[in-house]
Amino acid sequence: MTRTRRSEKGRVGRRPSTTPDEISNLAIALFAEHGFDETSVDQIAEAAGIARRTFFRYFPSKNAVPWGNFDTHLAEMRDQLAGLPVDIPLADGLTRALLEFNSFPPDVAPVHRKRMEVILNAPALQAYSMVMYTGWREVIAEYVAGRTGLRTTDHLPRTVGWMVLGVALSAYEQWLTDENLDLAELLRAGSTILSTGLGALPTTARPAG
Repeated sequence: MTRTRRSEKGRVGRRPSTTPDEISNLAIALFAEHGFDETSVDQIAEAAGIARRTFFRYFPSKNAVPWGNFDTHLAEMRDQLAGLPVDIPLADGLTRALLEFNSFPPDVAPVHRKRMEVILNAPALQAYSMVMYTGWREVIAEYVAGRTGLRTTDHLPRTVGWMVLGVALSAYEQWLTDENLDLAELLRAGSTILSTGLGALPTTARPAG
């Protein structure tokens, strides 16, 4: 990768970050320290040891940085869904994909927690996040459509896409409230509703509170 002389001079002996995920991880640390709005593209490029123009070869904007190499991860989830047994129950297949997509080594948890705090809580990111969620939901809808003989744009696949996204987001919101919580367990608990439905949940005579 080409770097500017200024960058090379300022980062002698340091290997530049050369993947979207590497650059994203460095940026997350900056966002956590300074705030998303207060961190500039120039600061991210400097931390990564690359030129500003090189930054834009990896990301179209600062808003894309917290998502890392998201398109690659979506392709991996699509491949995983395609490789599931054809006779696996639909809800079980979706749960398996959800758990795999959101799995990471324990030592990555602190950075991933900071990443999700930025994605879920930075006001400037919310509109961009909805665009990213659309791509994520489409992968789910494609799988559901293939299993049900429907089109991806039909109501049922779209509905399930939103449901699975809701399971993921609610699990992350809860996970961020307490570092002792297990994300996988939260995802499994939320996914149970996909197979049992709301009708199987216990209810009270009136809403709590």
